[in-house]
Amino acid sequence: MTGTAIVVGGGIGGLAVATALAQRGVAVTLVEQATEIAEVGAGLQISPNGLAVLRALGVEAALDQTGAVQAQEVILENHLGGRQVARLDLTRLSGQRYLFVHRVDLVACLLAAAQRAGVIIELGRRVVAHNPGAMSEVHFGDGGQLQAPLVVCADGLHSVGRAAFHGSSAPFFTGQVAWRATVPASGLPSAPQATVTMGPGRHIVRYPLRAGGLINIVAVQERQAWAAEGWDHTDDPQNLLDAFCDFDGPVKDVLSRVETVNLWGLFRHPVAQTWHKEGTILLGDAAHPTLPFLAQGANMALEDAWVLAEVATQDADWARYQARRKPRVEKVIAAATGNAWKYHLRPGPFRWAAHRALTLGSTLAPGLMMSQFDWLYGYDVTGTSE
Repeated sequence: MTGTAIVVGGGIGGLAVATALAQRGVAVTLVEQATEIAEVGAGLQISPNGLAVLRALGVEAALDQTGAVQAQEVILENHLGGRQVARLDLTRLSGQRYLFVHRVDLVACLLAAAQRAGVIIELGRRVVAHNPGAMSEVHFGDGGQLQAPLVVCADGLHSVGRAAFHGSSAPFFTGQVAWRATVPASGLPSAPQATVTMGPGRHIVRYPLRAGGLINIVAVQERQAWAAEGWDHTDDPQNLLDAFCDFDGPVKDVLSRVETVNLWGLFRHPVAQTWHKEGTILLGDAAHPTLPFLAQGANMALEDAWVLAEVATQDADWARYQARRKPRVEKVIAAATGNAWKYHLRPGPFRWAAHRALTLGSTLAPGLMMSQFDWLYGYDVTGTSE
């Protein structure tokens, strides 16, 4: 394919696939409903599998210039006193890099790459309908429309494109909510590590951003009270402090600095059974939303983007795109879904035994501990390691 394409959505997946297509000679128009391409300020973990795509797109060097932090380790600690339970040594990733990046910085780097590749970007264009076909149509709220032989729906959880050929799906509340915030790191330890503080029914992840100048916080609590889905719902910081009032050690100092926080409910959405209909193709959360417990949402969208662009410019066999991606993302989603309970164990013999096993494993067999992630981090969708 060397013709035209429309990409719906100006997030990480949309910008990545627009860039990948344009670099292969496709004339791409990206449409975004917001009046500017901007992201809510927060952190992302870009693991080696996602970084491989950014490297192939020519974005890695620019991302390094933003102060992306190269992670050295993941520490699991107890919520009482911050006692270390286990350590995962990320330097054992065979020369692969694992980065902590600010979402705003990654989007800015991808936007610049898309513009360099010649992508036409149209803002303030809200998509209200899709008509898949030999020339798929995209209809906008202002009455306008565009058409192209390829329309990529990278418009997230509530994708209009997905609804066009699947109808609306009913996600279910997982009984978990998450808060997200960044705080200044001045005076706080900001080693290049992710720290997971584990407590009964709750956990907090924190890691440095922008050369250690900020600390990113994601805090998850099990509860029955429903919360709205989405990243942009603000909450009273006191609610976060109350939910984790019994957490002490270093994490307590970090939480005390939170002045602005977002809250969202965590919902499970089914993976789409079909990711393509004629010339309309789903990508990222539009096809396969995931919970945040493996930090792979952005990385899966990047992998999708590369494979989609490759298939588009080879044979446009969209069944092959789905066949390459669906088993992979289903495995990632299952692993992410299974992680939460490991962090949320209640006091008792099982929690003690589980934490003891983690301590012994990371101390006596650190290489074996890391090898359990080879299937995830060692996967390079741009090369031959699939």
